[in-house]
Amino acid sequence: MNRFWSNIAREITPYVPGEQPRDKVRIKLNTNENPYPPSPGVIECLKEAANEDIRLYPDTESRAFCETVARYYGLSPRQVFPGNGSDEVLAFLFQAFFSPHNLVAFPDVTYSFYPVYANLYRIPYREIPLREDFTIDFSAYPQGLKGILFANPNAPTGIYIPPEEIECLLKSRPDTLIVVDEAYVDFGNESVVPLVNRYDNLLVVQTLSKSRSLAGMRIGLAMGHPQLIEALNRIKNSFNSYTMDRLAQAAAVRAYEDDGYYREINSKIIRERESFKKTLGEMGIPCTDSKSNFVFITLPGIKGPDALNLFREQGILVRNFAKIPRIADWLRITIGTKDDMVRVVEAIKKIVER
Repeated sequence: MNRFWSNIAREITPYVPGEQPRDKVRIKLNTNENPYPPSPGVIECLKEAANEDIRLYPDTESRAFCETVARYYGLSPRQVFPGNGSDEVLAFLFQAFFSPHNLVAFPDVTYSFYPVYANLYRIPYREIPLREDFTIDFSAYPQGLKGILFANPNAPTGIYIPPEEIECLLKSRPDTLIVVDEAYVDFGNESVVPLVNRYDNLLVVQTLSKSRSLAGMRIGLAMGHPQLIEALNRIKNSFNSYTMDRLAQAAAVRAYEDDGYYREINSKIIRERESFKKTLGEMGIPCTDSKSNFVFITLPGIKGPDALNLFREQGILVRNFAKIPRIADWLRITIGTKDDMVRVVEAIKKIVER
């Protein structure tokens, strides 16, 4: 290791993203990207925004974006925080709300960036085991926590918690910040964003990468009580006040305005997901009841890393989490187009027969 590295750089274990191949030969179902393009309106908007004004700094407050989101959800712009992808928003909230003398908790199987950020910012944390069926047991979370974080639907399991259960959690723990990561909520689920008007201990994080086909633009946001948003802005403006660039802001606004288009393409993903789950059941392949744009499966008698390689041999990239013992033999498969999923089913049949 370089002698100039800090102790943090030496000790941290970074997040490992899904493989990004340079060629387009394989079917890429390992990073939960939307298989459909952004709306035509977004593409046209980007062309218009790519003009000489790029020489000027963007709006530091992303006001048009915040106002658009506020109208969409029935909030005030003061309840919306913009960021370069939900990962940046998560990084800011760890700094805005948690300190080394706090204790936070999240599931033992969930988005693996949570422990990375906790370690980076020296935040003590506990990973609370999911139930045997991969559902979250909030009664297992200790009292006195400064924060509870979880994805809903959860990743990589895809299991969804209804708003009523989350509201019970908010009521029972008024002094705990509840962070709900809704990266995948738009695939047939109900958001808890309306609850931010009633609970000052709720922060909802979302992204435009998945359901709005803008992973390449890196657009994320948080919604919560104005005082929570103010804390996030204090961190942002101490780090990088020009968070979202001009193109991202323009694309984000148009993506919400073109909501009908996105509901249509996401309905296709939902139908393919349900059809794929039904086919897996008929084949005797265990999978969770995913409510996201991916499924979580295990192939009986085949180790997860081996299954990953067998898919790769057939030109399909999926995701395996071999470093997490509990799910080492499971695979996360993004829902692609109808043709993509036909290929996946054919691949599973060949792998199982082998």
